[in-house]
Amino acid sequence: MEVEIDYLAIGKRIRTARLSKKMTQETLSNMIDVAPTYVSSIENGHTKLSLATLLGIAQSLDTTVDQLLYDNTPVLVSKFDADIKELTSDCSNQEKEFLLEIIKSTKIALRNYKPGK
Repeated sequence: MEVEIDYLAIGKRIRTARLSKKMTQETLSNMIDVAPTYVSSIENGHTKLSLATLLGIAQSLDTTVDQLLYDNTPVLVSKFDADIKELTSDCSNQEKEFLLEIIKSTKIALRNYKPGK
């Protein structure tokens, strides 16, 4: 499955986060060790940024990568929803209820899992 990334939207969210911190492109570029023109290029959606750069920007702007990427994930969510719908399409209501309980229990177990203990 190929996910299309909207670099312009990411750039706009980076710009919004930077401006909310009253930070210039030059200040941000110094924090992540790139040229100010590169930050401008990212914010205008003219360049693809690496994961390392995205992480550096998120840390410098005191935000999360999720917040910078947020609008680019609906495709994954709708794919997941479609997969679940397809997998349960031939199930009775009772089977769906049972599967829901299994999912809830598995979620709790995953969150409580401590490797090596």
